[in-house]
Amino acid sequence: MARGEVVGVGPFTDAGGGNMALFRTRDAAEAFAKGDPFLLEGLVREYQVKDWGDQMLS
Repeated sequence: MARGEVVGVGPFTDAGGGNMALFRTRDAAEAFAKGDPFLLEGLVREYQVKDWGDQMLS
């Protein structure tokens, strides 16, 4: 967040659970996921990086 790459992070509130984070670039999202301690320690089993077409984040 300090570098300005993260727009927002938060949990889903439905029974399915999970979290979502919005990043300014796909590269920033992928770098975050690869270094995420929850993923590296096995607490998170999977992640997805998806593109979002909202131009207001640019």
